[in-house]
Amino acid sequence: MKKELIKEAKKARERAYAPYSKFKVGAAILTKSRKIFTGVNIENSSYGASVCAERVAVFNAINSGDPEIVEIAVVTDKKEPAMPCGICRQVLKEFSKNLKIYAANLEGRVIETTLDEILPMAFTKKDLKNKK
Repeated sequence: MKKELIKEAKKARERAYAPYSKFKVGAAILTKSRKIFTGVNIENSSYGASVCAERVAVFNAINSGDPEIVEIAVVTDKKEPAMPCGICRQVLKEFSKNLKIYAANLEGRVIETTLDEILPMAFTKKDLKNKK
């Protein structure tokens, strides 16, 4: 499934809207039901209104009623593949257990890791319980 996810993320990346940074990102997630959802980064002249490809993919899955994510591929055109940013890591944690991550570049370099490795001691809904 890794190769298919990377292929879909690479295709999605071409649709990214990145006129300011020129840093196009594509993401593809696999849900527990074995469906693939993609996303691209979408920039805005008001930078805070921009959204990352990973979150777009997650939101597409949730909007389709398929919120449990098991794998994600993220593709950029950098020498070294880029990992999801901090905000994306937090969103991914909300909808996954120990998510497999494939960070890839256009030349075929892939770094495999897990969300638990890059987001140890994550803040989750259990932290919101008001028990002493």
